[in-house]
Amino acid sequence: MKTVIGKTVKGIIDRPLGSRHPDFPDLIYPVNYGYVEGVTGGDGEEQDVYVLGAGGPLERFEGKVIAVYHRLNDCEDKWVVSLDGSDYTDAEILDAIRFQERFFEGELVR
Repeated sequence: MKTVIGKTVKGIIDRPLGSRHPDFPDLIYPVNYGYVEGVTGGDGEEQDVYVLGAGGPLERFEGKVIAVYHRLNDCEDKWVVSLDGSDYTDAEILDAIRFQERFFEGELVR
């Protein structure tokens, strides 16, 4: 998990900032959410990422992995990517991803 922190990754945003979750329409994304092309996550699908630092919806991204949210009661981890390389505090990251991660037990790995 820690080996990915600090690496630059790129991928596609499939749930842009302001969009609704496809299965839970009351859940609105306050950050861009997508996946890293060519990297398989714990669920067998491409690796999911939360993308921080965008002022609006994105279609694609490239940025630095600054943290991993390790889900303790699920099979997949979520990478946290900073678009411009800015660092965020643990509290800022947890606040940004709480909209979805509140349904899971987990820990932030830095």
